[in-house]
Amino acid sequence: MREEGPSNGEKKSDDDEVGMMMIPCLDFSFNKKNNNNGLGSLEEWKKMMSKKVREACEKHGYFVLVCDDDEIVPKVLREKMLMGLKELFDLPEETKKKHQSTTKPYSSYTSSDCPVIPLNQSFGVCDSHVFHVSQEFTNLMWPHGNPSFCETMNSVSSKLVELNYMILKMIEEGYELPKHYTWDIEDMLMKGTVFLRLMKYKSPSKEGEIGLVTHTDKNTLTILCQNDVQGLEVQTKTGKWIQVEIPQNAYVVVVGDILKAWSNGRLHAVRHRVRMKGDKERYSFGVFTMPKDEAKIEVPPELIDGNTHPLRYHPFTYGDYIKFFVSNLNENALDEFAAL
Repeated sequence: MREEGPSNGEKKSDDDEVGMMMIPCLDFSFNKKNNNNGLGSLEEWKKMMSKKVREACEKHGYFVLVCDDDEIVPKVLREKMLMGLKELFDLPEETKKKHQSTTKPYSSYTSSDCPVIPLNQSFGVCDSHVFHVSQEFTNLMWPHGNPSFCETMNSVSSKLVELNYMILKMIEEGYELPKHYTWDIEDMLMKGTVFLRLMKYKSPSKEGEIGLVTHTDKNTLTILCQNDVQGLEVQTKTGKWIQVEIPQNAYVVVVGDILKAWSNGRLHAVRHRVRMKGDKERYSFGVFTMPKDEAKIEVPPELIDGNTHPLRYHPFTYGDYIKFFVSNLNENALDEFAAL
């Protein structure tokens, strides 16, 4: 694999509110030609990339991940997933509303009737990488069966879950924490719920209409994929908004509140939103990993420094944090809930 660093040039917007900055872009392509270019073994590459991933997550709170077409999710599989999303969202409204959940927030179907996000429709499917879960969801939407979509959704989820865990491991290794801490990290950050979100954004009635309101992700780590319609914007640490131009077959990796708290604020949970332009519909899907409700989020002692990084967050369980957020819907929920 090779690391390309920031994308060429600066991304600009016609909107005066949008600032300019370099977009962090990491190349995750690892194959024989890279080995021949002196990057060594996969383990050597992971060690090199762990530092790059940590730095991008600290400085920006996200990065664009590019790779060879077939190394993470094969191009054909991604295209089938995006085509399947159109078929899914074209189903009758009464069919889509059958997908309801009382166990996890944001796991039900959300229609565009919501006044806060009138352009957005979405499904949340917990643990879609487990085949019978994908099958149950598909059979609910298509009672006569849709094995192609079921297999596609399950396969895409499984591959993105593997990538998600690999990146979490890179972040851990980027901090060079003691080996004995590995088990705690896996229990705290990696062993939990995998949440697949399927999204459609209608074309706007006016240019720049908000498709998804400003927020930070309340989970651990997010990996997003989309069709060719742009719209994702992130806020820099200086308060400027920029549009993230996502190349075809690339992904966006986003730091969530849980990683920010666990890292003692070193990792940046970036505020982001979706603004729609043009006359095309935007389809996207993302895998969100989150700890178990009972998992205790606690800063490792090695990430506390009384001078430069004093302790910022008291320990808390993920379930308590989510209950607080859902009850308050506070944009600064993490600091309100856990800051010292």
